[in-house]
Amino acid sequence: MKKTRLTESQIVKIIKEYESGIDAQTICREHGIAKATFYNWRKKYSGMEASQLKRLKELEEENRKLKQMYADQSLDNLMLKDLLGKKF
Repeated sequence: MKKTRLTESQIVKIIKEYESGIDAQTICREHGIAKATFYNWRKKYSGMEASQLKRLKELEEENRKLKQMYADQSLDNLMLKDLLGKKF
């Protein structure tokens, strides 16, 4: 299968197709996605609107950045403590 990124609105549209009664196999074949991908989306995004999905992705990205900043600060803090502990 080809690798393409679908937009939030496309993902929501695909999930709504399933909720309207179209079977998963047909949806996956029409959109060129793996069944596992579809079921992961359904589990994660079912019942969401496109704007909610976009906001969720923004928050996940912000969370990832904050975790990276925390890790960087922790390393800086550890290095400073190490330097202060050594005698010159």
